[in-house]
Parts: sequence; structure tokens; C-alpha cells
Amino acid sequence: MSAENTQVDEPVTSPFAGDAVVTSPFARELPIIELTPSAMETVLGIRAGEDDPDSLGLRIEITGNAGPEYAYDLSFDELDKAEDDDVIIEAGEIKVIVPAATVDRLRGSVLDLPRAAAQGGLVIRNPNRPDPLEGIELNLEGTIAEQVEQLLEQSVNPSLASHGGFAALVGVDDDNNVYVTMGGGCQGCSASAATLKDGIRRSITSAIPEVNDVIDATDHAAGENPFYD
Repeated sequence: MSAENTQVDEPVTSPFAGDAVVTSPFARELPIIELTPSAMETVLGIRAGEDDPDSLGLRIEITGNAGPEYAYDLSFDELDKAEDDDVIIEAGEIKVIVPAATVDRLRGSVLDLPRAAAQGGLVIRNPNRPDPLEGIELNLEGTIAEQVEQLLEQSVNPSLASHGGFAALVGVDDDNNVYVTMGGGCQGCSASAATLKDGIRRSITSAIPEVNDVIDATDHAAGENPFYD
């Protein structure tokens, strides 16, 4: 077992931490994951119902992709049975176990309660996004616009479909800037801008080097039925 070591440097805070979580000024880089006070209370309450709760840590593992987001598995595991390469994080009143393969993809995340009071469970607010092109071989041909449309159809939209959403090409300007909109379940979604910036933009620029930039042309404030000129 190992614990994350830090060195004195400028203070940093997870972009999803809000006012409830402030990272130690001794942190050298973003922590792997933080727990908000409300999430901590919930986790401790659930753990209290387990046999020998003090021997258990909260294990957080990324198990795959769920559309444009990661899929997670949260469980209570015995601390003394953690793998040698697991990272053990001291998170207040509980220790969090993170498998080595999950660390980089989870870094900067916050475990929190849903913002909607009627929604139960816990949520992980993760600034990282899976690469839609991982494990996919593409053979893109034609103009930049044609290649972008092929990429959206073959790779990006199948991932977004699980959320009832899609991405569509608006056009390409003379500077090779690509304009994309988000529609369906992604339209008006608070996370869709991040999905386009962190996922779709990276996929397009990686697969089509001629592209200068990918610009979000979605009218996110227009709700479910926006109109584009």
C-alpha cells in the first residue's frame, strides 16, 4: 500500500470543489479526489452499518465509459487487503482506495451529493473525460468537413447516443476552425460544453491535424429547441 506524497507549492483547488472544499496549501498538484462535507457524512453513515467499519476504506475505481463520461464503482474494502499499487488517500475520517489505473483519470475530482434534492446517491464531479477514439481505428477521407462528419458519425455520436444526444458539424471556416453544435440530450446540458471542449475537440484535433480549433456553436441557453441561423 502507498499514500500520496505532496510537497510545498502554490495552493490548488479542484475546479469542481466550490466553496465547500479547499485544498491544503501544501499540495503540489491537484489531489486525486476530495469529499465534500455532505458526501463525507453520507459515506460515513453507510459505512457505519458495515461490520467493523473502522477497518474499511472507500474504494473508487473507474470501470469503463458511460457515453462521454466515465463509469465508476464505489465499494467498501478492507484496508489491509488493498493491492500494493493502490493509492491510499487520507480523506478526513475515512481513507479512500484508488487503483493505480484509475489515478490519472480521476485526478481533480470531487465526491459530492447530487445538486437536485430529489436525486439520491453520490456523484463524482470529474474534470477529465474519456477519449472517444480509444481503441477505434478510423480511415478518414475527403475534405476537412467530410472527415469531421465521418469522425462524428463513426466515433463521437455513438458515445453520445447513450445520453440521447449528438454532435453535428455546422461548418469549417477559411482558417480551418471547425464549428460544432450539441443537440438532443446534450442540448442545454450543463456538462455538454465541457464534453465538447475536453472530449470532442481533442478527438477532432488528434484525428485531423489540419484542424486549427474546434468551436462550440451551441446555443446552450436556448433549452431544448434552439434555433440556429
